[in-house]
Amino acid sequence: MDSRTTQLYQKILGVCSFPYAKLVKNSNLMRLFETDFESITSLKNQQVMDSLNFNSVEDLPCLSARAIFKVNSSSVFKEDVDIVATVVDDKLSYIPWGGDNQMPFDILDLIEKDETLATCQCFNAEVCYGSGLRYDTRVASASVKNEVEDFLLDNDLASYFLGVSQDFKHFGFAVSVLILNEDGTKVVSLKRKEACYCRFAPADASGTIPKILYANWRKVVSSRTDIEVIDLLDPASPWRDLQDNLAKGSKTRKFAVLSRIPTVDSTYYPIPYYAALFKGKWYNIKQLIGIAKEAKLKNHAPIKYQIEISAKYWESIFRAEGITDRHKQQERIVREKQSILDFLTGAENSGKAWFSTFYITPDGKEQHDVVINKIDDSKEGGDWETDIQEAINMICFTMRVHSNLVGSVPGKAQTNNSGSDKRELYTIAQALQKPYHDLLFTVHRIIIRFNGWQGVKVDVPFIQLTTLDEHQDAKQVTTNEDNND
Repeated sequence: MDSRTTQLYQKILGVCSFPYAKLVKNSNLMRLFETDFESITSLKNQQVMDSLNFNSVEDLPCLSARAIFKVNSSSVFKEDVDIVATVVDDKLSYIPWGGDNQMPFDILDLIEKDETLATCQCFNAEVCYGSGLRYDTRVASASVKNEVEDFLLDNDLASYFLGVSQDFKHFGFAVSVLILNEDGTKVVSLKRKEACYCRFAPADASGTIPKILYANWRKVVSSRTDIEVIDLLDPASPWRDLQDNLAKGSKTRKFAVLSRIPTVDSTYYPIPYYAALFKGKWYNIKQLIGIAKEAKLKNHAPIKYQIEISAKYWESIFRAEGITDRHKQQERIVREKQSILDFLTGAENSGKAWFSTFYITPDGKEQHDVVINKIDDSKEGGDWETDIQEAINMICFTMRVHSNLVGSVPGKAQTNNSGSDKRELYTIAQALQKPYHDLLFTVHRIIIRFNGWQGVKVDVPFIQLTTLDEHQDAKQVTTNEDNND
């Protein structure tokens, strides 16, 4: 046994209060310990890691200060080993998303821990949604309009489009599933598969990903029965791939279409642009400020009033009310303190005055029965006010959201833009969704072309806030030239 292992055994046995010398003398016990040590520690580590909270505030011995422990958020994108395909069975495998296949859930966890980041993500998805996805049938025939109306009644496009907008903003890709009728002549259903539950099969020799694996990857998936395998149309030419599959007599009636934001690294799973927020420092800084502020407020209760009461004041109450029993005197003290507190608090007591007697001692000092001193606590907990504003602005900047649009930095101290400025900021935010709409429209153009709906166009109008001279709060605007009247 090497020295490092010996030291580790001694540390563990020290926690368990078991003498290391007795373990060495007992050879059978030593062999048993060595045999089970690895499996025992591995099991314990797995059980404990799921419940550990690494973020905490601790007291520093011999110092009037505290230390904050915080996990570095950049580790969510760190891979210590090469990612290889995970085999499900002889014919099925997938590429894990991150080293432990939990990267999307780790990202969601980081987002949910920050109020500003979660709000910015919600705002970006809502802006991408615009005024909603619609199939424009104004120039289509009556029969085509009826078919489109039937399709829209059978498919909840509002829920679908808001969902894929969120997938796009969170993970940089979205998966839509086209379901054909039995004859393979019409697309009858459109479904969204949540991106965080989708995994890609390994690419073939030509670099094309053939299948999507959909399952609850939050838990261990060990059987093919837990996975829904969907044929993926070639992302480079999905329309031609669909035509080829049906021309070859394929019996498959369910196909996945991948809508993906092009990235410079071209990995299986795109790393979202806001990853810079986690790899940088500002996300951790904002988390540390929250922890530190909470610790100060919890461990440093603010004192609003200092109330000085003379002992003669209590004696006068006891004498006036004839209280001689020590227990009853204590009860009377508690009641009097509460009456003073009630007087100091509450809106109904605003503006009232307190009268108390006093006398002057022979040396000229005033002695009051009751003195109430108000303690200034206006800056209590505001030590990091400037820092938190700076951190919020950096998060909003990374998420490409102006802080005035989401109200993340309120207050007169901030530069609150005028109504015209905010209106233009909102218009710019919606105009920037054009490339994302173009990518998401591919699946709908396939549906329209496959179903033979002549004269139908897919569109996502956006809401433009108007000025008072137009006598309306907002109007719908579309980038589709044919729809601009």
